[in-house]
Amino acid sequence: MHVPDGFIDAPTSLAAGAVAVVGIGLCLRGAHRELDERSAPLAGLVAAFVFAAQMLNFPVASGTSGHLLGGVLAAILIGPWSGALAVTTVLLVQALLFADGGLTALGVNVINMAFVTILVGYPIFRTIVRVLPRRSVAPIAAAVAALVSVPVASFSFVLLFAIGGTTDLSLGAVTTAVVSVHVLIGIGEAVITGLTVASVMAVRPDLVFGARGLLAPVKLRLHSPPTTADAR
Repeated sequence: MHVPDGFIDAPTSLAAGAVAVVGIGLCLRGAHRELDERSAPLAGLVAAFVFAAQMLNFPVASGTSGHLLGGVLAAILIGPWSGALAVTTVLLVQALLFADGGLTALGVNVINMAFVTILVGYPIFRTIVRVLPRRSVAPIAAAVAALVSVPVASFSFVLLFAIGGTTDLSLGAVTTAVVSVHVLIGIGEAVITGLTVASVMAVRPDLVFGARGLLAPVKLRLHSPPTTADAR
């Protein structure tokens, strides 16, 4: 999913960079409303986890490998605005220090991997949990949202390639190759996202931003000690 330098032409890359800058500005505003004393430390942990997970590739098909995108997972754990910032930070570090995705293509990568995944996946997660507000449903909803977000993000890349692609490959060939592979990658994304959300829900469900206020609280019956009248 990381787009290298030169794969998208300069005008399209510049336009994508401008969109990414505006989006990051909006995310900075929105993050102020999401982060509190509980979630602020978690934001750093989420960014570190996504960074580490993206460094690990799993085989897909025909020698192709994939890795976690992490947008949906970050949005569910710390909120969509903060999640987009976390993934953007990961992409910036990868481009600067590991040459994983080009600097000129950073705007394209931010749009596809940080913005599109969350814009698509987070509403899906919220809708499922609203309809079925149960603690056990949250990991399943997270997996479904992650599964859908990855091929949609790959199709977003195809659209940008159609506008400013620099290779001689036909649009049909690129669409078939990229989207079909990322459908399979989406399965891995769904498994990782679902298991991670389930793990956090099992220990600290209050830290899962996307499930706050949607999960039915556990009702405890408090029994008062018997009175003298009751004893009679």
